[in-house]
Amino acid sequence: MKHPFKLNAVWNGGRNSEGQIDAGGLQTVISIPREMGGPGTGTNPDEMLLGAAATCYLITLAAMLERSAIVPEELTLASEATVDVTNNVFTYERIEHKPRIVLQAGATAGELKTAERLAYKAEESCMISRAVAGNVQIQTQPVIEVAGEGGQARKES
Repeated sequence: MKHPFKLNAVWNGGRNSEGQIDAGGLQTVISIPREMGGPGTGTNPDEMLLGAAATCYLITLAAMLERSAIVPEELTLASEATVDVTNNVFTYERIEHKPRIVLQAGATAGELKTAERLAYKAEESCMISRAVAGNVQIQTQPVIEVAGEGGQARKES
């Protein structure tokens, strides 16, 4: 089964202008980011690619945890992208995801290990990550904790 997704866009002028996009649940102003010499209004392709990769990863991780009967007390994500500009050529180099999974008090060592394994596996399973594979390096650095245990964490080796 195929699922079409549609986006309509309008651009108002030259390079340093702005536009609007409408993709169903996403309506926003777009422009070139200030860091790249643009006006920096609304969002931009760099933020949107990071947003797509991060939300895909987070939703995939939540679904995998659920299928493994692990209900985290807290699930958060901080993601960062690196774009290189060399000789006026823009290259989206890397995305780094830092999920934090807080398991409920009393979680077993097996649940900790499963949560950590799924934090890495979710990246391999995410549709957006697979779409950019070979072009953008994606790294995952999970922190797995148990609620009420003073912040003991497992991190990527």
